[in-house]
Amino acid sequence: MSTIIAVDTRDVRFPTSLSLDGSDAMNPDPDYSAAYVTLRTDAEDGLEGHAFVFTIGRGNDVQVAALDALSDHLLGLNVEELLADMGSASRMLVHDSQLRWLGPEKGVMHMAIGAIVNALWDLRSKRAGEPLWLHLSRLSSEELVSLVDFRYLTDAITPDEALRILKAAEPGREERIARLLEQGYPAYTTSPGWLGYSDEKLARLCREAVDAGFGQVKLKVGADLADDIRRYRIAREVLGPGFPIAMDANQRWGVQEAIDWVKALAEFDPAWIEEPTSPDDILGHAAISRGVAPVRVATGEHVQNRVVFKQLLQAGGMQVMQIDATRVGGVNENIANLLLAAKFGIPVCPHAGGVGLCEAVQHFSMFDFVAVTGTVEGRMIEYVDHLHEHFVTPVVIENGRYTTPTAPGAGMEMLPASLDEFEWLAEREDAAEQAQASARLDAAHTGDGE
Repeated sequence: MSTIIAVDTRDVRFPTSLSLDGSDAMNPDPDYSAAYVTLRTDAEDGLEGHAFVFTIGRGNDVQVAALDALSDHLLGLNVEELLADMGSASRMLVHDSQLRWLGPEKGVMHMAIGAIVNALWDLRSKRAGEPLWLHLSRLSSEELVSLVDFRYLTDAITPDEALRILKAAEPGREERIARLLEQGYPAYTTSPGWLGYSDEKLARLCREAVDAGFGQVKLKVGADLADDIRRYRIAREVLGPGFPIAMDANQRWGVQEAIDWVKALAEFDPAWIEEPTSPDDILGHAAISRGVAPVRVATGEHVQNRVVFKQLLQAGGMQVMQIDATRVGGVNENIANLLLAAKFGIPVCPHAGGVGLCEAVQHFSMFDFVAVTGTVEGRMIEYVDHLHEHFVTPVVIENGRYTTPTAPGAGMEMLPASLDEFEWLAEREDAAEQAQASARLDAAHTGDGE
């Protein structure tokens, strides 16, 4: 028997605002950050569980504090019992009556719970000697159903319906595993599209995206319509007619404004409009979906739980689901989201525009292909070419596709040297702010935002 002996947390921040990587209409100066957690045990194998919550700078310390608040729930617990019943392990945290008062099932505390759940899955996968996607894909359909909390969901999907979906995908699992290992999984890139980039950089990165084999590019929009028209025209000229170009407003607009703005860009044949309004506005998404059709509405990176996903699907408010690896309550809740999407016939194209999200979310799409839907048609994973060098098992992209990971674990473990270098300590804060201010002044003088 082994027990959890430590829940270690760190506030890790990367100064991406200096190069405007990640900049969009709502977030002009993001510093990609991770509230990082490590679960340590007294087992002789020395294996640990690693996970994080993605943020974009200020407030990362609040997320770390939420992770710290969970340590008393875990210290001294029997690891084998936790890992043997991950459905119960998840519900132990999600259903805690006092923690729920801080949500329920949303916000900073729910995201902290998700990180703990993800860290447990990372540890379980490592003990099994399998990458998370493969470990999940080899569970029985009955065990997968047992992982899902169906509270609030049964008006949309019942356990029996979920079991039928999974049972239908059982034939061919091993063939699909082999196909993934041989071919990888389709990707699209957002790297050309950040609002802070110059027109020249946008055009260059679009050309590079095509050369790299990506089948779709995404542009950030929503700050200024004239600028969006100019930038979309540049991208369309570089990429050519028919090449999918999605757009992302990052929650910038009200409902009618979203409809009008998308119609103004319709001449460029957008592949979808992402996060056109508040992620909580279910009826607003439904109205936008009707108003901008046939342009699809994609959303999900800020959807706080499976209940909101359920309602968006029921209301016709999304045509593409974008799950996030660290926004909801971890692996278990994202399995629920994948099953909801399968029930409603909606493709899942996960959000991965942040530090470590590519490494994490690829496992969900690959599991979805093997064990839930059995298809990659209309599905792809977002890719952004930032900060992968800080991970023990960084993603590898070949010819516009994610190379299927084979290393044990959930892919969220960062290198110790990177954790040490980019940990946000009080004594570093003043110097970092001064350096950022100086860099912004230099960029303003050069006029290129690079």
